[in-house]
Amino acid sequence: MASEDELQLLPDGWSIKTLGELCDEGGGDIQTGPFGSQLHSADYVSAGVPSIMPTNISVEGIQAEGIARITRQDGERLQRYRVRAGDIVYSRRGDVEKCALATDKEDGWLCGTGCLRVRLGNAPADPDFVHAYLSSPSVRAWIVRHSIGATMPNLNTGILRSLPVALPPPEETRNIGTIWQALINKTNQLASMNQKLEAIAQAIFKSWFVDFDPVRAKAEGREPESMDAATAALFPSEFQESELGTIPKGWSIESIGDLTLRVSMGPFGSNIKTDNFVEKGVPIIRGKNLRDGFIDDDFVFLSDGKADELRTANAFAGDIVITHRGTLGQVGRIPEGSRFPRYVVSQSQMVLTVDSRRATSLFLYYYLISTAGLNQLLANTSQVGVPAIARPTMSVKAIRLPMSERMELIHAFESLTSALASRVNMNSTSIRTLADLRDTLLPRLISGKLRVPEAEKLVEAVL
Repeated sequence: MASEDELQLLPDGWSIKTLGELCDEGGGDIQTGPFGSQLHSADYVSAGVPSIMPTNISVEGIQAEGIARITRQDGERLQRYRVRAGDIVYSRRGDVEKCALATDKEDGWLCGTGCLRVRLGNAPADPDFVHAYLSSPSVRAWIVRHSIGATMPNLNTGILRSLPVALPPPEETRNIGTIWQALINKTNQLASMNQKLEAIAQAIFKSWFVDFDPVRAKAEGREPESMDAATAALFPSEFQESELGTIPKGWSIESIGDLTLRVSMGPFGSNIKTDNFVEKGVPIIRGKNLRDGFIDDDFVFLSDGKADELRTANAFAGDIVITHRGTLGQVGRIPEGSRFPRYVVSQSQMVLTVDSRRATSLFLYYYLISTAGLNQLLANTSQVGVPAIARPTMSVKAIRLPMSERMELIHAFESLTSALASRVNMNSTSIRTLADLRDTLLPRLISGKLRVPEAEKLVEAVL
């Protein structure tokens, strides 16, 4: 739906209506969330009715992590802005092309400030299909082109109401929606599995290297749980005092710098400009890539020559990347088997290369994302200008490590968690494959260039 010409070439039996007409036919509407005068920052609470904000919106669904909440009383007062299953929620400012389909789980949540709600009601179009249609690259581009604002795009009800929607016959509409939802569900299933696998690995790290559960068990005359005898033998049965309190006997306190071969800062902003970007080349790691361990996708690229100039900012498989200024606390590890042979970190990141004689990158990664590791990173931030992690933080001795059998125990941890990390990496690859298939199929389906039976065969091959 990139142009009116494409709309005129639709297959027989297809029709064109605006999104506003669809909503009107179904008794629905398109409306904004409450304005700031109706809901102030002081009104948000720690527990209550979830309020959907632009940051919670993604193609895969509404993300509940860190979501804002309002009191039940405010929820009743703002009843007209509540979301029902089947509604589509848009970001009203900034990334205006983002939209998410509300499910039964989000039924009754608030369409928050900064968002728009599309309610189809009983319109002659399946919500899954309409969400798929609105998520297609050409439609997203249409919304950006028609949004208002020179510096920050703004979306309003008038723009959404005027958006043309190409409608297949009802059965085909339902089938396209089913294909779309199957891809979304599989993507979310894999993402959820990754979260669980990461939680298991973090729990093992905490048990062994923070809470010292195996040492406590042996000190009390019990066998450590969930480990074989060879691994249990690597833990002492006594504690000793240290400058940081009680630690296992024979262990030491070391710094991040003690365990790394290099700690390199990203280049100054003047060394990476938009003029340096190329269509394909060496990817730049930004904050958005430091989620869920590492998101190996959605990059901008530098030429190999430019990446060579910035060689101190190059990062490779096994390296750890930390955001050191701006949004602090973002940590990612480039997995073995990553998509690219090398990367360049942005000016807001630092890259750590672990000394394999003293630790492993998985050990240091799980330390850095643990409560103790994050507390260390954030404890000595510079408060002048943009918040930043000061370089001396790398020299703070805070990591509890075994001495005499250091690498045996760390390798035992690596053996357990590397299998989990490999599965996470495989799942992430599958998620990318599904996303690529989704983005390839969708424009062809909603233009009628690919028919449903052909698409179903392609989808069945990857599900």
